[in-house]
Amino acid sequence: MAAPASAETLTIGVGTQDTTTNTATTGVVVRELKLFEKHMPRDGKYAGMDIKLEWQNFTSGPPVTNGMMANKLQFGAMGDYPLIVNGYTFQNNPESKTQLIAVAAYNLYGSGNGVVVNKDSAYYSLADLKGKVVSVPFGSAAHGMVLKAMQDAKLPKDYFTLVSQSPEVGATNLKENKIDAHADFVPFAELLPFRGFARKVFDGVQTNLPTWHGVVARTDFAEKYPEIVDAYLQAVLDADAWVKEDPKRAAEMIAKWTGTDKEVVYIFLGPSGIMTVDPTIKTPLIDAAREDVKVLQELGKMKAFDVGPWVNDKYIRAAFKERGMDYDKQAASTDNYEVKGEDGFCKKPVSEPRKAGEIWIKDGDILPFSSASCTLGAYRDYQSKGTAMNVAYVFDTARGIKLFADKAFYVVADKTEMAPFMLKQDAEAYAAKAGGKVVPFEDALAAATGG
Repeated sequence: MAAPASAETLTIGVGTQDTTTNTATTGVVVRELKLFEKHMPRDGKYAGMDIKLEWQNFTSGPPVTNGMMANKLQFGAMGDYPLIVNGYTFQNNPESKTQLIAVAAYNLYGSGNGVVVNKDSAYYSLADLKGKVVSVPFGSAAHGMVLKAMQDAKLPKDYFTLVSQSPEVGATNLKENKIDAHADFVPFAELLPFRGFARKVFDGVQTNLPTWHGVVARTDFAEKYPEIVDAYLQAVLDADAWVKEDPKRAAEMIAKWTGTDKEVVYIFLGPSGIMTVDPTIKTPLIDAAREDVKVLQELGKMKAFDVGPWVNDKYIRAAFKERGMDYDKQAASTDNYEVKGEDGFCKKPVSEPRKAGEIWIKDGDILPFSSASCTLGAYRDYQSKGTAMNVAYVFDTARGIKLFADKAFYVVADKTEMAPFMLKQDAEAYAAKAGGKVVPFEDALAAATGG
């Protein structure tokens, strides 16, 4: 497929995961805005060549690897565990290897993957799922998270029954109470609670291992057509800039293209989002990949795989250089772009983004607030005035991760700032220490005075 059928035609296959929000800037945004075409080389050996792009969309990483092995795809975007399996699978392929050429997005603490239960269930942690049926897309980043979590907690392999289900099947089965829990990757651990029938009981942060998505390319293709690899990476850099330039527009457009609710896209890719969009290949992510290899080896899923030679940052370095951007500086940084602006309710600027909040007014703007109390105070004020709102966001007190305000657990104490938490056990631990009580959103709203 990669070799031109004639001197004039070159077909390039790109494997994407449209519904995996983490990969948006390496897939759906590039495709829909035609950014790859914009940067495609037209001179030298490419003069007069008919270059055809074949985009193929998948719901998880393993089928992308199959397409790459069959030489139907030259580029593939997927999550951390599938990426490693991709590199390992190609290790003994006589025709070509693959190399990691860029990162799509990451969370340094592991958030993004998660385990959800039906909102009406009595389960609040992994330990509660003993003897229960838990589904997960096998071979996915979420599968890796579950295996790591089980190893960390020293749970036996049969602690619960793990079954393989795609995100779509797992979501339906959870809604209909046909399974007890569903583990999944971005965006499903946020999407299913947002849609009103699920509740998160485990988050990838609890594995203390970064989670990330990236792009691999076949080495035979990349070495023959480096200018096309560069064109693709330039397109990725354009996509990154497009998201950050107007995150509300980006969330709305990505929602239109993928069917993922805009409020969920925004919690991942918006300012101070769960994911940091950054194509540089960072040391902590490669260190995490080495840990992932150990998890897979312990399960007998993989023999020796050296992550080092599989990583190739020369193409993304070159792309940065062409734009006059400092690759090493960005690769060393783990900064995200953050919530900023003036809090119109508490009348003060947002000075600590990870203690702030936002409210998305229906058919209107996304407004920043300086604290969780101010966010909830403003929310109550809008309610009293009959202003319709899409969603409110706050940040986890312990981990700084963006949350849907109505899904958080709150610790309310007499004289302290209202403290939101993603996980009930974190809220309970904080309440025991700070001398407050754990309340749900509605009670926190009633207690909110703002400021």
